[in-house]
Formats: sequence, C-alpha cells, structure tokens
Amino acid sequence: MRYHLPHSRAGQVIGLLGGSFDPPHAGHAHISRQALVRFGLDQVWWLVSPGNPLKEHGPAPLEQRMTACRSLLDHPRIHITDFERQAGTRHTAETLTRLQAAQPARRFVWLMGADNLAQLDQWQDWREIVARVPMGVLARPGQRISARMSKAARIFRSARLPARQSHLLGHLPPPAWCFVNVPMLAHSSSVIRARGGWTGPRAD
Repeated sequence: MRYHLPHSRAGQVIGLLGGSFDPPHAGHAHISRQALVRFGLDQVWWLVSPGNPLKEHGPAPLEQRMTACRSLLDHPRIHITDFERQAGTRHTAETLTRLQAAQPARRFVWLMGADNLAQLDQWQDWREIVARVPMGVLARPGQRISARMSKAARIFRSARLPARQSHLLGHLPPPAWCFVNVPMLAHSSSVIRARGGWTGPRAD
C-alpha cells in the first residue's frame, strides 16, 4: 500500500514524535528542534494520531489538530503526517511495523519525553517497540528520576547509550536508547485545554 508521507531520502535518520497533539504547543516544537541536534537527525515527523488508547476521552477532530500543527511549525526539517489514519493503526508497535515496511531504506528513531519512558511498560507490545527502533528520550520538568527508575529503563539498562554519544543513536541497531537533558519548556496540552486555550469543535 502506498502512503502519503513527507519526502525523505534513503539512508536518512528520521525521528518520530507521536501523540494526539491536542493541542500542539511550543513544547512540542522545542523538543523536536532539540532532538534534531542532539540525536543527529535528518528530519522529525510528527505522527498525529486519530486517538490515544490510554486516554478515556477522544481528542479534537484530527483535521483541526493537523491544521493547528501546521500553523505552529516553521521548520524545514520538521514535518506533519497523519500516517496512523492512513495505515489504520492505533498502537505504536503496529504503526512502526507498517512504517518500516513502507520505508525500509530509512532509519527511524522513536522520540519521547521522559514522562512517557516512565510509563512505557503500560503501552501495548512495548517490548516490540524497543526491539524495532532506537529511542531518544528527552527530559521534561519533574520526570528525570521516575524515568530513569522506570521498568523499561531497568530492563534495558545495558542498551542505554551515554548522552555524550547521543548523535550516534540513529545508526545503532535496536534495542538502543539515550536519555538527554535539554532546556525544557513546561508546556502541557492538558493544561492548555483546562485553561480554555484550545477552543474550536471537539469530537463527542
């Protein structure tokens, strides 16, 4: 099956930042720019999901969130895609399987905040995720200790790449992961929604 994906070249290292982006905010853009530099990435793709299986209530309509992402971003190497909708996937492991099959000549790195590493063992088929792609973990406020002590971090301790070698991450075979401390912006989609900063129609 052919998918509509951002343009890329064989051999490029592409960081994947998945999420509902409900709404997207400056923090998403900030960690994407940091990831490009720290992990030596050629591109970052935002995988805007139709919905988050771990969240009880559905997000705003996908097109609204895609439009908001495009309005926020202004970077030639950060791109937006609705690949999960195109592929009909809901879980990260399945998404990675389809994406790697569609783009076998690219190297993918899964990007996440430290808070996601702390709960990675709650994700469906999380060990398969670790086995499929290297993971770049970017510190978020208040989450450094819980992430480093998490179940996933303990189990895959031997696969951790030192932060000083973070630029090599995308060229390593999985399992491989790297935790980097970066200047963080304390933005949160849930806080923005609670403050009424994300208006517009929402899905029922």
